[in-house]
Amino acid sequence: MIKTTIKKAMKSICATAVVFSSTITFTASAELGYPEKEELKFGFIKLTDMAPIAVAYENGYFEDEGLYVTIEAQANWKVLLDGVIDGRLDGAHMLAGQPIAATIGYGTKAEIITPFSMDLNGNAITVSNDVWQQMKPNIPKMSDGRPVHPIKADALKPVVDKYINEGKPFNMGMVFPVSTHNYELRYWLAAGGIHPGYYAPHKGDTSGKIDAQALLSVTPPPQMPATLEAGTIYGYCVGEPWNQQAVFKGIGVPVVTDYEIWKDNPEKVFGITKEFSEKYPNTTIRLTRALIRAAIWLDENNNENRKEAVKILSQSNYVGADYDVIANSMTGTFEYEKGDKRSVPDFNVFFRYNATYPYYSDAIWYLTQMRRWGQIAEPKSDTWYHDVAKKVYRPDIYMKAVESLIEEKIVPASEFSSLTGVDGYRAPQTHFIDNIVYDGKKPNDYINKFSIGLKADEKI
Repeated sequence: MIKTTIKKAMKSICATAVVFSSTITFTASAELGYPEKEELKFGFIKLTDMAPIAVAYENGYFEDEGLYVTIEAQANWKVLLDGVIDGRLDGAHMLAGQPIAATIGYGTKAEIITPFSMDLNGNAITVSNDVWQQMKPNIPKMSDGRPVHPIKADALKPVVDKYINEGKPFNMGMVFPVSTHNYELRYWLAAGGIHPGYYAPHKGDTSGKIDAQALLSVTPPPQMPATLEAGTIYGYCVGEPWNQQAVFKGIGVPVVTDYEIWKDNPEKVFGITKEFSEKYPNTTIRLTRALIRAAIWLDENNNENRKEAVKILSQSNYVGADYDVIANSMTGTFEYEKGDKRSVPDFNVFFRYNATYPYYSDAIWYLTQMRRWGQIAEPKSDTWYHDVAKKVYRPDIYMKAVESLIEEKIVPASEFSSLTGVDGYRAPQTHFIDNIVYDGKKPNDYINKFSIGLKADEKI
């Protein structure tokens, strides 16, 4: 548990963001006052993508906002979400799907919002050494004998078919039913012709294993390597450092990163209750300001601060893994098979490419995958997807924080120049492992493009 002890003088600033016809413009007009709540407790899970919270604390950005923060690791994602809902935590590092699922009532019902997206990319899929040896004959080789990347699930399909033919379940792990990891693992498997199974909550079945060829179950991130080593699962999808940990321990091989499944995909968010944002609007903007500054620091000057960030994260009160394990991905490289270390400068992105801006289209992608796999049981109109996204993702709050940082000359406007004219939706995205184009403005059309998964008008 960490707590600040020094208070800093507060500053008065003038700033706001105005949205006209859903398009952002930069203006300065409203005064941002003192934080209504100064002492805050934030939760996180021991993953490297909690870095903006740790950096905002260690670099004094929370203190600059008059916020005196305690940061506390949580046992798992459910405990973390429950802590935010019941007020034990004021906010938390969350799976992007958690505020969305809570808002639509899948699992726990609550109004959770996010004014800040924490990162892009950062996950990978790892398989056991035995499964890897069975996959290797199905993977093309480069001239130096190393596998050609990205590795598609096509290479895994014969292995899964063999298990099925022998009457053995092919078990894989992911961190939570509404996690990015669940949807990324399902996406990769389905793109290779492996059915990951359906949910049917309207029938009381939340296992996600209906019609499944690969059986996915929940395993907390820090327990992934040990569960793989024990043979309980044959592979998993998780964030760092738990893929690189498998390499260091010699128990598994990461076969594909989420960057290769969906280039620059949104990952975690910072979640708070809607009630908190309305009761403490200044506090909400100020904590968002601190997190934005931390994200900028993490990416500035071609990641020159990453080694210092790794030192912070390797502390036991944060991620607590060995420095070298965390550095493997945080400093722009990624090790697949032991000794096969490759340059992946964007494996972790915290600010570049508008990483911190909460796009409606990011929220809608998660909703399309919930619908594709049956977590949303009934057909929904495009309007429904857009309305839900706008309840949860709050670029209006984010832009108030941005405007105030610019007005106060803490951050130059040039850092946010790519947000001018943004309407909350990314341009259609083309960099998926199956080459299917995602247009967040047309969710039902997108759902209907997949050969495996529910169509927009289908039910289990």
